[in-house]
Amino acid sequence: MSASSASNINSSIFIFTGFPGLEQYYPWFSVPFSLIYAVVFLGNCLVLHVVHTEPSLHEPVFYFLAMLALTDLFMGLSTVYTVLGTMWGLSQEIGLDACVSQTYFVHGLSFMESGVLLAMAFDRFIAICNPLRYTSILTNSRIIYFMVTILTRSSLSILPVIIRLKFFPYCRPHILSHSFCLHQDLLRLACSDIRFNSFYALALVVCTLLLDAVLILISYVFILHTVLAIASRKERLKALETRVSHLCAVLVFYIPIIGLTMVHRFGKHLSPLVHVLMGNIYILFPPMMNPIIYSVKTQQIRSRMKKWFSLKM
Repeated sequence: MSASSASNINSSIFIFTGFPGLEQYYPWFSVPFSLIYAVVFLGNCLVLHVVHTEPSLHEPVFYFLAMLALTDLFMGLSTVYTVLGTMWGLSQEIGLDACVSQTYFVHGLSFMESGVLLAMAFDRFIAICNPLRYTSILTNSRIIYFMVTILTRSSLSILPVIIRLKFFPYCRPHILSHSFCLHQDLLRLACSDIRFNSFYALALVVCTLLLDAVLILISYVFILHTVLAIASRKERLKALETRVSHLCAVLVFYIPIIGLTMVHRFGKHLSPLVHVLMGNIYILFPPMMNPIIYSVKTQQIRSRMKKWFSLKM
């Protein structure tokens, strides 16, 4: 082992991987990555502004949408300095404490987004399957309770594995697979008993992401059953249109997570570029696409944005 490698292993500094073998193209890659982050920040801030300033959007579903936009905004903020720092050539290094903190926010915000999507599915389930009791079920106090529960679940449930990352000895070369920190990436470099982290993380994924996905699917089954019972074809289409944006958001969130999980579990033989690409899709695609989806597919937001931009012209 070389002296530099030994020094790297004994230090608490980790090295990000951008796109292996394509370092000379980083200045070109930085342009689309910068544009994507600009869309993430501007799009989600715009959704938050519209929901806040438009009285007609002060409804439960739009409160959850605002929470979704806030989650996506923080996901962008938690990764922008390492992703763009790597692309711009500013720095490819990060200390252990900062890496563990970024890991906490990346995974915690993913669990939060899953919880928000489940809450939005429940909102639409009540609106379509039990519309007469909608306002009595989704009261302001109950909405606040849902939001606090989502925040508490996502922020506290991952603490046991995140705290342990701080105290693991990392005796393998400190080369990360992505331009940001992930729990499974740090586990790969640890040289101690990681069974608790592995089993707890798996149980956490099953009890949060997988359970949320199953409950969302069940809500869609009940919604579809109710919609198909409507006699008027026009009314059926109108009811289904209210689900399109949420369905797109669910697919945009879960497909990258499934893809990244499959690559980490079964894609060790794949090119490192595949791992890097799936990691970047995982952290950037949902925050970028959600404001676009809801701006295009939600009539109230779309009309408010048109009115707002027409006044600015």
